[in-house]
Amino acid sequence: MLVHKSINVEKVKQDFPLLTNGKKIIYIDNAATSQTPKPVTDAMDAYYTKFNANIHRGVYKISEIATQRYEQAHQKVAEFIHCKPEEVIFTRNATEALNLVAYAYGMEHVLAGDNVVVSIMEHHSNFVPWQQLCMMKKAELRVVDVNDHGEVNMEQLKDFVDERTKIVSITQMSNVFGNTVDVKEIANIAHSKNAVAIVDAAQSAAHIPIDFVNLGCDFLAFSGHKMVGPTGIGVLVGRKELLERMQPFMFGGDMIKSVSIEKTEWNELPWKFEAGTPNIAGGIGLGAAVDYLRKIGMDAIAAHEKELGAYALEKLSELKGITIYGGMQPRGTISFNVEGSQKSVISGTSKSSDFEHQNSQSFNAPKSHRDFEGVHAHDVATILDSVGVWVRAGHHCCQPLMKKLGVPATARISLYFYNDKNDVDAFIEGLKKVRQVFAQ
Repeated sequence: MLVHKSINVEKVKQDFPLLTNGKKIIYIDNAATSQTPKPVTDAMDAYYTKFNANIHRGVYKISEIATQRYEQAHQKVAEFIHCKPEEVIFTRNATEALNLVAYAYGMEHVLAGDNVVVSIMEHHSNFVPWQQLCMMKKAELRVVDVNDHGEVNMEQLKDFVDERTKIVSITQMSNVFGNTVDVKEIANIAHSKNAVAIVDAAQSAAHIPIDFVNLGCDFLAFSGHKMVGPTGIGVLVGRKELLERMQPFMFGGDMIKSVSIEKTEWNELPWKFEAGTPNIAGGIGLGAAVDYLRKIGMDAIAAHEKELGAYALEKLSELKGITIYGGMQPRGTISFNVEGSQKSVISGTSKSSDFEHQNSQSFNAPKSHRDFEGVHAHDVATILDSVGVWVRAGHHCCQPLMKKLGVPATARISLYFYNDKNDVDAFIEGLKKVRQVFAQ
């Protein structure tokens, strides 16, 4: 039996200034953005204070150092995700990475009458680009259903993928349910019909080991800020043979080999898709984040979150009036709602009288949701905030899935390796306060 090393949470927390600033902070919104450890910010500070120069241009020393560190970051990501360095393209985030594929690959290969397959639980970043591409190209967007546990309906997916399918794009880990998806099998199904398989790894890259080659997909996207890295940096990994055939969708400096009045030749990979001055500090910071995660160990992180998630589910299930979405399998991300006899702010009778005005844009729920009589997720998050527990509340950029669930929003906790049972206990105590506030 493989035994994973345990994580010393108290020791790890010392690397995260925001978690150790003397205040009682329970940060469990890691699916949105993780905290950033000092080794990552130190690496970025070093760039700005010791070798702040542009890359691939200067022949002076600090420019060469900056270039070396930025290119090393690509190498580190390649080793982390198990692919070739030239297959690693830095973007602003997973959203831009997926849009890059939609424009640079989809616009050329998806034609009128073709189809693109996604699931109903996709984040808008992996739903809207394909929806809009299909609208522009007069193609069909086929949306695969999921069950109450967040499991993709594989039989329906097999039916949807046919000879006119050009792209199948699926998340590896739901940001609502927290479950993992067998994207390797889905890639095999896509390839059986000569379709391209794309994996949204924005959630999974931070929490489980990923092997790009073993997954068998063609493209994979993720963001740095969800994996202890800085904001403004993301990654698209693509099979070299596909990237070489694709046309860049952004033009300018650094992505060219030569330019004349008559024509332009593109640079080699990955620079062909990194036009202009990139987020150099962000790329270096992402490399440092990868170093940090590898030092802790992705297997250890996955095991820690599974154990902690099981504990959180157990404690949640002991509370009355809690609806948990996605079943009871242990996982680090858990969405839930609090039942209640008193209507919440979505119906206009909440005890938090000024909350609706402060968050009015969050309440554009479909009419079918306006009769929701539980405690609205925004109220849950607000009360938890008052006791120093920070969770997510809203539709989580998954409005089609919320409509399927029949709710305007959910509250969500998302755990990471720097969380422990004390954090879960504080969250549970906060939920008890929520129940008290909205009791009859």
